Amino acid sequence: MIYEAVISTRNVDGSAHFSPMGYRVEGDKVVLAPFVPSTTLENLRRDRQAVLNFTDDVSVIAGCLTGRRDWPVVAAEAIRGWRLSMTLAHRELVVVNSSDDESRPNFYLMTEFEQSHAPFRGFNRAQAAVVEAAILLTRLDWLAAEKVSQELAYLSIAIGKTAGPTERLAWDWIVEAIQCHPRHDVSAVLDN
Repeated sequence: MIYEAVISTRNVDGSAHFSPMGYRVEGDKVVLAPFVPSTTLENLRRDRQAVLNFTDDVSVIAGCLTGRRDWPVVAAEAIRGWRLSMTLAHRELVVVNSSDDESRPNFYLMTEFEQSHAPFRGFNRAQAAVVEAAILLTRLDWLAAEKVSQELAYLSIAIGKTAGPTERLAWDWIVEAIQCHPRHDVSAVLDN
């Protein structure tokens, strides 16, 4: 099973780098498989530490994918790194093993510290729609324009019915980014 979270790693200058990413759990280890090339990959190779941030604020996910990476942070407790200040919970991780791969190396991490910060209030369909649209955004070079348009048209129903201001903002960022991609014009689909 693949779960979604916002991963934070440390850049060379010590600043935080945030990236929405799927992760797996194998026994007592968290498995991250960042794409080649990526900042997250380079940071994991160099620093061998990361934080899983569990947030229901989908604007962080959409923002990271659309160039908005300046989020309020708090220093990690047990590792050198940062967590989102508004995260519901977080896990601080250290790489204990890795396996190389041409497209997606695997990093196996152990939990050094974890903490809850706020209650999870439940799911919202618009939040799920933003997460799915964010995943589409990361795959625009591989997916057919028709497929992207169909998916966005379906996901926009949940946005229209259940989104609050945060979800609408996140949705708008993602749609704008898709519109800027040379292979994808979804304006006709979303204007209906």
